[in-house]
Amino acid sequence: MRVVLAEDSGILRDGLTYLLTDRGHRVLAAVADPEALRAAVDEHHPDIAVIDIRMPPTYTDEGLRAALAVRAVHPGTPVLLFSQYVETRYAAQLLAGGAGGVGYLLKDRVAEVGEFVDALTRVAAGATVLDPEVVTQLLGAARGGEELGRLSERERTVLALMAQGRSNVAIAAALFLSVGAVEKHITSIFAKLGLPPSESDHRRVIAVLRHLQAGS
Repeated sequence: MRVVLAEDSGILRDGLTYLLTDRGHRVLAAVADPEALRAAVDEHHPDIAVIDIRMPPTYTDEGLRAALAVRAVHPGTPVLLFSQYVETRYAAQLLAGGAGGVGYLLKDRVAEVGEFVDALTRVAAGATVLDPEVVTQLLGAARGGEELGRLSERERTVLALMAQGRSNVAIAAALFLSVGAVEKHITSIFAKLGLPPSESDHRRVIAVLRHLQAGS
């Protein structure tokens, strides 16, 4: 993959560059601020951009706003947000765009390099990959958790795996269930949320987010 990396920490920026290069990927640019990120994407048209959220000058949500700007100028460019924080407002806007190729992982919850690279690969291929904690906070911010309260514990677990871009087969393997049982859980989730089913893994999660945002 051809990667553009935006991370203000020099140690993390160099570390990620080394890890990706060591696994055969090309880091076309490794930058420290949103302006440099946008310029790098304009120049290189990468397969994916990996973006920290809190960057100069205010260290609040510059990375997320930069990701939205990148997608506005270069629609469909895959972006993987990699941060210590969950920022719900702009993240919801990014997901609500309707296209896949979006990821949001939390740095302190990625235990293995292989897990990170796998997520990177899936996002570059057009999937939506979200940390379960990101999903919980996004849905909770949208309607105060009202809709989530209708779901059983198992249905919440299935929804979290859906949000990670997992197929029904992968969800079944992770939960030691049959594919048929997973399909029933997903049907129940959509019924409780008042949404039509969808065959697309990332679009069905975006549909849930859109539905909840509509009532926020």
